[in-house]
Amino acid sequence: MTGGDAASDGGPSGDRGSGLSVTMCRDPLQFAGLAEEWGRLYRRCRTATSFQTHSWLHSWWTSYGRPRRLRVLLVRQAGELIGAAPLMLAHRPLPVLVPLGGRITDFSDVLLDDGAAAIAATAMARGLRRAARGAVLDLREVRPGAAADLLYDCWQGPKRRLADSVCMELPGAPIDELITRMSTSRAQRTRAKVRKLDSMGIEEHAVPEHEVPAAVENLLRLHKLQWAGRGVTTEHVRPRFADHLKRAAQHMVASGDALVTEYRMNGEVVAADLKMLSPQLVGGYLVGADPRLRTTRVDVTTMLLRHGAGHAAGAGIGTLSLLRGNHPDKLPWCPDITANQRLLMAGPMLAPALQLQVARTAGRAWLVRVVLRHLPVVRTWRSRLNIWRAERI
Repeated sequence: MTGGDAASDGGPSGDRGSGLSVTMCRDPLQFAGLAEEWGRLYRRCRTATSFQTHSWLHSWWTSYGRPRRLRVLLVRQAGELIGAAPLMLAHRPLPVLVPLGGRITDFSDVLLDDGAAAIAATAMARGLRRAARGAVLDLREVRPGAAADLLYDCWQGPKRRLADSVCMELPGAPIDELITRMSTSRAQRTRAKVRKLDSMGIEEHAVPEHEVPAAVENLLRLHKLQWAGRGVTTEHVRPRFADHLKRAAQHMVASGDALVTEYRMNGEVVAADLKMLSPQLVGGYLVGADPRLRTTRVDVTTMLLRHGAGHAAGAGIGTLSLLRGNHPDKLPWCPDITANQRLLMAGPMLAPALQLQVARTAGRAWLVRVVLRHLPVVRTWRSRLNIWRAERI
């Protein structure tokens, strides 16, 4: 990595003929101070999702960032921010530049001003090649059609496009319309579930900004209860995740980039969820539901999808995203299946490092297939071992 802040063809002052400057932000305090102009750029990037807001990214860095690893490339034209690549330096084991947001972020991307996207992408590609001479650029979880696609097209040097996580999406339409995607018998059962929700008198409450931290704390408590004994995601019960989510969600609710909803029955909060809002999609990020709802035969998935679909349809947002994963609860709704992308880019001298990163990815995929293939055998032998141990005691 280069030692200075400048990363443009024109040196520290950038390309004076075009009014462009490309700089690398490594200072967390400087990154924190970018909120206002970052917000303006975010609103001018039509493909951006809420995961590219300054509120989400800076909060993530506050909880998860590591000293001296911040690398945020900034492209300005006549002083106005027209491109931003929120990255950090990692070693796996070779140096790589990866997006801020980590594994808890469903979609990664760069920001490019719609009015100057080609100029910004070209300058960003030059700046990243110059600033990352010793590192491979590894952009994971990039949605098809994202701004990073333009950066990839502009890249001069070794590059590879790989498939990443599976995502599921539904049209941003009312629940009655979504039910028509189902088979006749399943649609009848789902309509019965909707009527059940109405008969239970469950009320939906949009949490105002000042109540968000407490509501998120309660959401995480319900999430932990919901998944007790069923393998809750470890990160979701860690204090750093809670701190990040409370901090980010409060700012994002204030700016209209997120929505925290509580579902109340007889005045008691029985479920809550966090939705990510952007011009292109509504995405259900995290939910917590009281296990006691099962005894009342309330279908939580139907309840959440009805609310998300209603919000998307009312706001004219075209996509209701179920985000990453192929959980069985999502499949009956016949969602459209898409796949995020993994975009790998490197300088001419780092072609071997890029190929190594591709090989490591292929190796992990092979290992996952092997584990899944032998998982029943492993479980059988684990059960036998536990029985043997019990008999020995």
